[in-house]
Amino acid sequence: MGKRALLVGINYPGTKAELKGCINDVNRMHKCLINRYGFAEEDIVVLIDTDSKYPQPTGVNIRRALSDLVASAEPGDYLFFHYSGHGTRLPAETGDDDDTGYDECIVPCDMNLITDQDFKELVLKVPDGCVITIVSDSCHSGGLLDKAKEQIGESTKLNREESNSESPSGGFRSFLKGKVKDAVHDAFQSRGIDIPDEILHRRHHNSSYEPEEVEEREHAGGHVKSRSLPLSTLIEMLKENSGKDDVDVGNIRPTLYHMFGKDASPKFKKFMKVLFKRLQEGRLSEGGGGHGGIIGLLSGVAHEVLKIKDDKEDEEVEVETEEEVYAGTKKNLPNNGVLISGCQTDQTSADANTPNGAYGACSNAIQAIIAENDGEVTNKDLVLNVRKMLGKEGYTQKPGLYCTDKHLNYPFIC
Repeated sequence: MGKRALLVGINYPGTKAELKGCINDVNRMHKCLINRYGFAEEDIVVLIDTDSKYPQPTGVNIRRALSDLVASAEPGDYLFFHYSGHGTRLPAETGDDDDTGYDECIVPCDMNLITDQDFKELVLKVPDGCVITIVSDSCHSGGLLDKAKEQIGESTKLNREESNSESPSGGFRSFLKGKVKDAVHDAFQSRGIDIPDEILHRRHHNSSYEPEEVEEREHAGGHVKSRSLPLSTLIEMLKENSGKDDVDVGNIRPTLYHMFGKDASPKFKKFMKVLFKRLQEGRLSEGGGGHGGIIGLLSGVAHEVLKIKDDKEDEEVEVETEEEVYAGTKKNLPNNGVLISGCQTDQTSADANTPNGAYGACSNAIQAIIAENDGEVTNKDLVLNVRKMLGKEGYTQKPGLYCTDKHLNYPFIC
């Protein structure tokens, strides 16, 4: 029985996205794995962006480390991945079949996004009899493991509709109204226009209105910043890094593909392969299942996309059906993975800078719950207690749990 872990912390120093507590989260989890869970030092890989002695947490380095973690796994092993850093979400190419309607992503230090479907494909490679536990203390992390069963949370469409149908003022009309407001909010934000929630009256998945945490605020004697990378900020940073001035919500995926080529997200490479095919066949305006979506917005960048095809296309990427590009395949489920998200898909996770140190609110609560329990704590009990603790501390974020029924009451990590 082996125990191996990958810990990634990104503070983005010197950038407009700078955070304070992510490296501290990793350091605390590193000690916890050794002292509490019996991991060996040599079996823990650390990627941080504040010390040149460590590998940098770029997109390609994180993917390679995750691939190595899973490739070495055998039945009976315990794998663990902790991420503290920014999260973001992109409107799905077509939201009709996606379980949350978005591509939830983590944000490496070079902006080479890693998506929810990338994590699903990773977990599918975990052998039976082995489990990988993923903790993502980042914004919009609900649903980060695509197609995993939502045990605790309100991020997937099924749980949203059930939650809203139970509301006196809810039902499908309320759910649809919330989706329209989400779309309006994201559309304005992608163009650098921030609409305050109190103006938009944007609702969360639960029946009562709860505004998202603002990006920066004072809290409990300290300073709290959101671990969300808004589309407007992501687009601005992509413009700086790529040297392109025309980056917008409709061409984020082609921009990332243009910047990183074969090192880009497999999800984005598959998307571009379908896009190239559609451009060549003259049917760009179609969407997944005939529904339009983001791919239908790309006619204006068709010429630019074709220009980058010859030197960027990855022949190793295989696409069985266009459906898998839009919403992932449903025939295989990530049954050997457990995701604990820092919040729901439409929420932000807090990065707190207090007199007692900087930390992620969710990571800090996890450490506190573990310390309070001498024996094992199950995945279910951990998430429920972290939710309760964050609520008492005044945070609105609601961590989630995504796993099979089998792993619901499994001990956290091992």
